[in-house]
Amino acid sequence: MRIWKQASELAAQTPISRNRYVDFLRAASICIVIVGHWLMATVYYVDGELTTEHVFRVIPATQWLTWIFQVMPIFFIVGGYSNAVSLESARRKNIGYAGWLSTRLNRLSVPLLILILAWTLIALLMRLAGYEAATIQLITRVALIPTWFLAIYIMVVILAPAAYRVWQKFGFRLFWLLVSIAALMDWLYFAAEVRWPSWSSYFWVWLAIHCLGFAWRDSRLGSSRLLLVYSLLSISALAILVFVGPYPLAMIGSPDMTLSNTTPPKVTLVALSLFQFGLLLALENPMRRLLTNLRLWTATVLINGMIMSIYLWHVSVMVALIAVLYYSGGTGLGFEPGSGDWWLSRPLWIAALLLPLIPLALLLSPMERLSRAGDRRVLSPLRQVAGACLICLGIALLALFGYGGVPAWIDVVLFALVAVGAGIGGLLSHINR
Repeated sequence: MRIWKQASELAAQTPISRNRYVDFLRAASICIVIVGHWLMATVYYVDGELTTEHVFRVIPATQWLTWIFQVMPIFFIVGGYSNAVSLESARRKNIGYAGWLSTRLNRLSVPLLILILAWTLIALLMRLAGYEAATIQLITRVALIPTWFLAIYIMVVILAPAAYRVWQKFGFRLFWLLVSIAALMDWLYFAAEVRWPSWSSYFWVWLAIHCLGFAWRDSRLGSSRLLLVYSLLSISALAILVFVGPYPLAMIGSPDMTLSNTTPPKVTLVALSLFQFGLLLALENPMRRLLTNLRLWTATVLINGMIMSIYLWHVSVMVALIAVLYYSGGTGLGFEPGSGDWWLSRPLWIAALLLPLIPLALLLSPMERLSRAGDRRVLSPLRQVAGACLICLGIALLALFGYGGVPAWIDVVLFALVAVGAGIGGLLSHINR
């Protein structure tokens, strides 16, 4: 296959000095997130009606699976490592903050804008076709679930150069400062019942986890045996927080919509990330040897080459498939969630979603490789940051509310935030290429 051949040729050119395990963890973590989202879809067609229910209420035992499928901390850790490497490279090449940020934001934002534009048009067509506002809102909220992660990750990228300078001076003291602030926010949330400050933990928690990538890059971690000790201590701390403390069991969502480890983030995510980090980093040396195998490394390169497209569109593909099955009389949706037949059907369900996702991702993946190398000038950091902040605000609100809300002008405002941000940040030109 031509795509595999191209990826194999690129893989063969990889410098021996590259830490391939970083790329492997990025690809693996996103694949696990995708499978987790697909498994959590508890859609049930019976008597001509389509019903949806939260998977944790239908199958309470699945809350345990979130301790495996919540791997976004790994993506942030890998991001910290990659950002550190790129910042060191930019420093050697005398590339300033504006040039560095331009390259990082481009790959993150352009595929995101394509998704937002597509669902804006779909929502408009659904409204013109007479669909109820509640239906449009439900569908768009589900389809835009993947965007919340990028809203916070883009902000972390903006702060990464400053955070890395502080890290190089203070090391783990920066990490523990961020964790302490997050713990204070949790105390206010649970003990003082003051909830609004905890929303700032999107920064404290995810910046702290991102710093673990800095630690990995700077080799401040110790031996594999010590990493396993850290991992054991962290999983013990997580168990205490959940079973003795006030934190819920699920690491993604919650059957109680008023209490979640992720919305807003809690220190439980830090404990989980330290557990995962210690365990996975203890395996680094054997995994790096394993990744010298050209086939495994080629697969890693292939996935990373379209990773944003795979991640952003995997829920949209699921929404589209459910719509097709619904209008075909509920074919394949008649298994009661949690039943034996439902579990047995999951491999077929995942395969049916992969079939359209892979060609779609291959079609869209060139948008991820656009660069500003050919631009005559790089926009000022102020414009780039201002544009990115507007985009992040817009997509965060869209992920929370979706389209179809009442009054209708809210839809226009949400889209305008993203569009104006893209214009200010100079990203619209890339979509037109």
